[in-house]
Amino acid sequence: MSGASLLAITPVQTASAPATQAAQFETVQFSNSAEAAKLHRAYRILAFGDHDYKGHRVKAMEQVKKAAELLGVDLSGDDRDREPQVLSNDQLREARGLLTDILGSAEVKGQQRISVHINAAIKQIDIALAIR
Repeated sequence: MSGASLLAITPVQTASAPATQAAQFETVQFSNSAEAAKLHRAYRILAFGDHDYKGHRVKAMEQVKKAAELLGVDLSGDDRDREPQVLSNDQLREARGLLTDILGSAEVKGQQRISVHINAAIKQIDIALAIR
């Protein structure tokens, strides 16, 4: 899948048109953005976590992966490292924070299809963190 593009409004100023005229759209490649890096980091955190969340960590990973696929962000890599649940809980909280940042960006950029998956991932993380 090719990288999805987000549209950012940026004022374009020329010699004949002042910057106060209507802004034009500039294409921004999501796969090259800070949000893409956060999405990748959140996925890696979830992948390295403890399996002790009754499937909710994996469900969160699936939602993050769906959002990444829509945006053309490659999440492949080595998922073999694992850590104790206490550390994993902290990591899940970090992933949740990253996803919350991404959610804000996706909503600002009008990416509702992405927001749905990010919200679902956050919900799964919240359920996972409630499991002891």
